[in-house]
Amino acid sequence: MSKQLQDAYIVAATRTPVGKAPRGMFRHTRPDDLLVHAIRGALAQVPGLDPATIEDAIVGCAIPEAEQGLNMARIAVLLAGLPASVGGVTVNRFCASGLTALAMAADRIRVGEADVMIAAGAESMSLVPMMGNSPSINPQVFARDENLGIAYGMGLTAERVAQRWKVDREAQDAFALESHRRALAAQQAGEFADEITPVEVTGRAADLASGEVVTRARTVSLDEGPRADTTLAALAGLRAAFAVPRDTTGKPTGLGTVTAGNSSQTSDGAGALIVVSERILRQFSLTPLARFVSFAVRGVPPDIMGIGPKEAIPAALRSAGLRQEDLDWIELNEAFAAQSLAVIRELDLDPARVNPLGGAIALGHPLGATGAIRAATVVHALRRRQLRYGMVTMCVGTGMGAAGILERL
Repeated sequence: MSKQLQDAYIVAATRTPVGKAPRGMFRHTRPDDLLVHAIRGALAQVPGLDPATIEDAIVGCAIPEAEQGLNMARIAVLLAGLPASVGGVTVNRFCASGLTALAMAADRIRVGEADVMIAAGAESMSLVPMMGNSPSINPQVFARDENLGIAYGMGLTAERVAQRWKVDREAQDAFALESHRRALAAQQAGEFADEITPVEVTGRAADLASGEVVTRARTVSLDEGPRADTTLAALAGLRAAFAVPRDTTGKPTGLGTVTAGNSSQTSDGAGALIVVSERILRQFSLTPLARFVSFAVRGVPPDIMGIGPKEAIPAALRSAGLRQEDLDWIELNEAFAAQSLAVIRELDLDPARVNPLGGAIALGHPLGATGAIRAATVVHALRRRQLRYGMVTMCVGTGMGAAGILERL
């Protein structure tokens, strides 16, 4: 921290609602359109800011191809109506793409190379499949046993974490149920209102009486994932979705524990934040929502990728000069209940401070957008509840963990 020249301040933070994939409310909505909407929503929060002062937009996306390819960041900047002078770059760190975009934008300001940056993330898991349209893994991954974890499906890595850290099925299902309970309570209390920019969705349907195709528009302002009908009995009735754990000889060692119910939902969504220097705060009389404090990424073996936050969180705290007890709010992305519980137990995190409004099991996980989306959640939650420090953290495919810390001013 002693090497930075100046602080970076978040002055706007918003997101779209998150839709279910592949059959949810955004199933026909392009991710770049969601991104444009999020960027415009962020700009609307700072009407006094001159858009010409924005230097660049850094946008996270986990599968940057097809509808979210061709440098979606630059395309979205232009479609959002920003001046042609504003650049755009798309970055990929899988599930930490949006958080990495925020860290990169903040760093440009902290070292004095920029004064105004957009940090964002967007992902459509409805339109672009998990592994992309034509995945091609390097054959060398399969040539040596130590590299095989690179090719593991994420569900299999969650089973390995559950087995190694002894996270049983009952605990995972209870964690999932609590995620839905918290998310539903937060929606009913209007907790997400400040961070969500509503989206108008247009659909077409056949009118059976007239035989005509009717176009209908509706405005959505809530995440689609939380389910009021979720129960422990329903969760317990789901079959393991990914694998049966086996030992090194291939012998089954028990039943699989990771199910669709205790895993994050595939989703569509976007988020955007505006980050500025202190000079811009003064010039345009802006009120900072938060200060960007620190960021850290650490690698772990790919076959237990879900444990990544265990390494990244202490690193981010050291960089910030903070203790774990200083964190008032922790957004730990619930890729799977198994890895979330393993991280919480290993670091002895306070469960009451982890995902107070629910997590990805209920709210969804649009991959590369999640970091930006959850950063918006933290920014507004700290302000609303008059708290000081918040963190966004997640595990990352191929074996990484990432963590970023924000401070309410």
